[in-house]
Amino acid sequence: SKESALRSEVKKAKDSAADYRRRLDALKAEYDYMAALWGEFESDLLRVGDVRLATQKIAGVRTPVLEEVLFEEKPYDLFTSPVWYADGVELLKRLARLGIEFEVYNRKMELLDYARRKTTQKVNLYEKVQIPGYEDAIRKIKRFMEDEENLSKSAQKIVKTKQQQAGEGAML
Repeated sequence: SKESALRSEVKKAKDSAADYRRRLDALKAEYDYMAALWGEFESDLLRVGDVRLATQKIAGVRTPVLEEVLFEEKPYDLFTSPVWYADGVELLKRLARLGIEFEVYNRKMELLDYARRKTTQKVNLYEKVQIPGYEDAIRKIKRFMEDEENLSKSAQKIVKTKQQQAGEGAML
């Protein structure tokens, strides 16, 4: 059913988001020792230029899919810059990409969870309100039709009995 498909997709998206969060935290922790060096790093050296997203339908819900992250890198002089700049730029790219992937999966999880809640509400409405209401209405209609049939049979018997009595009375 759509509800169970959405539930499993929400779980997958939640697990993926948690995985990206763990990877991001691990990558940050891996380079904590460089914290003192980041003061030398020019803040405008690297920035995210564009994030390209596509959409994917999952159980009828449009969800974002990260296609590409484009960076704008300001040129720097390799001879006058600290030796670790090249590694620092690559590290920042990895951190930014992981952070963006985390946000995309988080958004995907939110969209799927919202759709799952709405679907669950609809299913509950049908199963717990509308279907029992219709079953009750069908039961009442059946009883009415049975009563009508019984009244019709009774009327036929009365007419038949009167005809027989009238026929016997005419014979006398």
